[in-house]
Amino acid sequence: MAQSRLGKALRPIVAVALGVVLICSLGAGKNKPMAARARSAPRLPAAVLEPADEAALEVMPIDPDRRDGVEQAAAALDSLLAKRHAEAGVQPGAKLTDEQFLRRVYLDLGGRIPTFDEAEDFLESNSADKRADLIEGLLESPDYVSRFYNAWAEVLRLQERPQRDLFFEPYLDWVKRSIAANRPYDQWVYEMLTADGKLWESPAVGYQLRDQGMPLPYVDNTIRVFLGTQIGCAQCHDHPFDSWKQHQFYELAAFTAGTQAGLGGKPSKEARQEAKKKPRRDGLETTRNNVRYLSSEARKDAKQAGRPKVDQQFLQFLDANGTVVGYHALPLKLPHDYQYADAEPLAEVPPRVLWGEIPTAAQTAPGREQFAAWLTSRDNRQFARTIANRMWKLLMGVGVVEPIDDFRTENPPSHPELLEHLTDEMLRLEFDLREFVRLIVSTDTYQRRAVAYDPTRERAPAFTAPTLKRLSAEQLWDSILTLVAHDPWAYQRPTVEAFGKAVELDLNRKNVSYETAQEVYENFQATFGRRAAAKEMFKQVGYRGAVLARASELPTPLPLGHFLRQFGQSDRETIDGGRTVATVPQILAMLNGPITHSMLQRGSVIFDEVSSHAPREAVDVIFLSVLSRRPSAADREFAMQEILSAENRAIGASNLIWALLNTREFLFIQ
Repeated sequence: MAQSRLGKALRPIVAVALGVVLICSLGAGKNKPMAARARSAPRLPAAVLEPADEAALEVMPIDPDRRDGVEQAAAALDSLLAKRHAEAGVQPGAKLTDEQFLRRVYLDLGGRIPTFDEAEDFLESNSADKRADLIEGLLESPDYVSRFYNAWAEVLRLQERPQRDLFFEPYLDWVKRSIAANRPYDQWVYEMLTADGKLWESPAVGYQLRDQGMPLPYVDNTIRVFLGTQIGCAQCHDHPFDSWKQHQFYELAAFTAGTQAGLGGKPSKEARQEAKKKPRRDGLETTRNNVRYLSSEARKDAKQAGRPKVDQQFLQFLDANGTVVGYHALPLKLPHDYQYADAEPLAEVPPRVLWGEIPTAAQTAPGREQFAAWLTSRDNRQFARTIANRMWKLLMGVGVVEPIDDFRTENPPSHPELLEHLTDEMLRLEFDLREFVRLIVSTDTYQRRAVAYDPTRERAPAFTAPTLKRLSAEQLWDSILTLVAHDPWAYQRPTVEAFGKAVELDLNRKNVSYETAQEVYENFQATFGRRAAAKEMFKQVGYRGAVLARASELPTPLPLGHFLRQFGQSDRETIDGGRTVATVPQILAMLNGPITHSMLQRGSVIFDEVSSHAPREAVDVIFLSVLSRRPSAADREFAMQEILSAENRAIGASNLIWALLNTREFLFIQ
């Protein structure tokens, strides 16, 4: 939206905002102006009212000595794109102003809008390097970790309880801290594919446990996420639209067929039969005996107490403590109804990769490690190509291959030379995703005004600039939280160490007593049990049913009616399931939801900033806080009129804030 037209546009928005709020209020018998309602609403939690004394989490610093290399790589990427634009007769758009760049880079790298102070500091700086300085500062901040955790949570389908007897909090924390430590992507993925142990001892096992009991979908999802290739149809039959055969799928799945997840879990019938032929692992039989004994004691206890049912949460707690990921080589056989001439039904399938070869150093390793080594190898160019395309889409709005998980001959990249260049850069950077992001946002191409792109009408994106896109649910939530909380990190999800200390029950010891198990269980329930954790979370940062914490720290999945779900956050059951489609509930949530009301409460960031300035200065504060820019002359004239003509200045300022929050300029990254 052009700045010169904003004043005219705000008039109907203010009227609609007030009208909807009043209509929604009538049903509850609360016909009050917004500012009056804000004054009568519950106070903000004390935990968010003061800035934190220390950083929310430790993030690996950026290497400042790499800046020259980044600038050279960015120039090379711009040159490649400029050549293609010239050949196609395409003109690049206008360069971003400092105000536009400020807002975009905060949202893309930090997942939120800048605060008033951050905006003012950047815009008033005369440094020639201030854009590069800002990029580096954001990349080594907790905001970057939160932003990219949210992105990976959609890809990896992160949930706290994917099954009732799986406690995934340690895995979620591990993902977040792996991003903070800037672990190389290939190492990160390799560990997820090969980790052994309990969730709180080796949290990376969460990836393998996400599809526990579904060995074939596990392979399908892994290839789709990390190699951008959809082979799922070949689980049951030869792929109807691609070259993949069912036999090939089973050959690939043979590498990971020996992955066993659980002592308290449920390994397959074949895995149980094969395990009987092999020496048992240390402690395995002891653990199983303890789980059986303690479960039996719980049932006796329930019967003696006259309870109709045993405490199911206690049984789930035992299963969680008994769930261990391990690997033992097992044969994989074709299904009984296999119909093709290249093999017989129930024939044993030798492991074989889809393309290329297993790296020499891994050829004698266990099957699961062979699979992981092949998938993450530098020689497996598709691994680097897939993540380069995914990161490009995250920042530019459209992938070079779309959909990003559908690489195939019939769906070629729109710009093959660009995709191979990005792949080369990913390999040159040795899978340092943060440096790859730094490279892209440092380009002249990224720092241009967004362009509209309709995939149904245009053959291919020109990539003269990022595409116009609506804020993700998490970006929107965290941006509003920026206007509310002086400490948006007042609540964080539990760490691996804290959770493990509370949940651990050593089932490898012989004769674990029922009393000991009950004591550990009750202590766990009182700290990290679902009800206790929710109660503590609301006690610390709860406001009118909302939790004033970063989206990365909230429970997952959230209920359907939550603000984040209304704006498209997925239930984390499907890969990349988030959406940005507009709906009517979104309008009501923006106009009358608890998170938007919280920003107008006494003690909120924007309340304090506006209250400390005179009316004319307050207009600048509001525009910089909400839209990350100063008002135009027309904006200022309308804003002053609204503030001075209201019942009082607080109501006028509240109406202006509310109106700006509901503009397309706020909801989209331009």
